[in-house]
Amino acid sequence: MKAIRQAEPDVVITDITLKESDGLELTKDIKARYPDMPVIVLSIHEESTYCERALRAGAQGYLMKEVASEDVIEAIHKVCNGEIHVSGTMAKRFLHNMVGGKTPEIQSPIETLSNRELEIFKLIGQGFKASQIAERLYLSAKTIETYRARIKEKLDLADAGELLRYAIKWAKSDQQ
Repeated sequence: MKAIRQAEPDVVITDITLKESDGLELTKDIKARYPDMPVIVLSIHEESTYCERALRAGAQGYLMKEVASEDVIEAIHKVCNGEIHVSGTMAKRFLHNMVGGKTPEIQSPIETLSNRELEIFKLIGQGFKASQIAERLYLSAKTIETYRARIKEKLDLADAGELLRYAIKWAKSDQQ
């Protein structure tokens, strides 16, 4: 946050995965301290899983890293002018769900996870143990175990081994 205060940028571009943090939490923090600061999330992570989460966290744009640099420039201009920028696919999905009055179509069971559950699931897939996740997220090991149980239930996984295998497989595919 100190860097934002010192640099006084017109827009902040962040990612979902950060070395010591989570991009969704960072976006929430930025918007809490700088409500008028436009934020764009530029990420390798699947937009069907993260775009809506990023917008709910306060981002005004979500782009996949594979987009052309012209698209990034367009997104910057749009969010600096108070507009929202998402891919055409996501815009169609949001409009369809709004007009149809339906709940969003679930593309993957992962989409049923809360932001915190998804963060913990991702860390499990990266090989972190419950105690390491607890330390990293400033939570108790018992709280992490509660989240793990919820994740297993939502993803219909039988045990911790199945959770670990699925999380590793998902983490690998999410990075591609």
